[in-house]
Amino acid sequence: MSDIISVIDDGHVRTITLNRPEKKNALSGELSWGIVEAIDEAAKDDNVWVVALTGSGDSFCAGLDLTPGPRYTPLSPMAAQLDDVGWVGQIVLAIRKRCDKPVIAGVNGVAVGAGLGLAMAADARIVARSARLMAGYTRIGGSPDAGLTITLPQVMGYEKAIRFMMENRTVMGEEAVAIGMAGEMVEDDQVKNRLAAYCQELCAWSPITLRLLKRGMVSAMAGTEMELQLRYEVANIHRAFSSEDGKEARAAFLQKRKPVFKGK
Repeated sequence: MSDIISVIDDGHVRTITLNRPEKKNALSGELSWGIVEAIDEAAKDDNVWVVALTGSGDSFCAGLDLTPGPRYTPLSPMAAQLDDVGWVGQIVLAIRKRCDKPVIAGVNGVAVGAGLGLAMAADARIVARSARLMAGYTRIGGSPDAGLTITLPQVMGYEKAIRFMMENRTVMGEEAVAIGMAGEMVEDDQVKNRLAAYCQELCAWSPITLRLLKRGMVSAMAGTEMELQLRYEVANIHRAFSSEDGKEARAAFLQKRKPVFKGK
């Protein structure tokens, strides 16, 4: 596995760390597929009971890496088959459907766009006090992907979730706990220690119990079929980005000016 993903085992806890600190752990194709691979491997390893997910440096994940580069796809028939929902969708499916072990996110800094989707796909979150959580899609003329149309209404309720995204709000650690986006806040320098300690606490229980618990909860929360919803998200964001307003939003964002929308 590439060095942009760090995987370390401590007893029955596997910690997966996004390791592109110079890019604030922004999601390239290679990093995204690396996350999918790491989660899938953890799901298959009977010695892994709990998975911890965090970022290196001062960021969790700054969303999609917009730097131009070659398209990365793992060279396997399975990868080609799975790519039809996009790799951001595959991250959600890996965490929520293919891995029935608890995945706990340590949100140590900024989590934006698909990076927020990654954090919200986890089963629980521990956030830093100064962590900044933002959807960010309206400012670039996009619609939510990375499972956020599923996960945010689940934890926040419909109105809070849609207002959070429509208003392009930024939420920090304390408020994230207050509105249900995270279960616990700690000081910035304590995220990794608390993440490790909490995951070890969960290992006090039978891994069979934890896996069946997650299966039951995911099944009960499934108001719609997850893969169909992820495909719908991908179709919507493609439509949004190809519109005149979408192109204007991205141009205005890059030029640091107010966009002029025409509804086209």
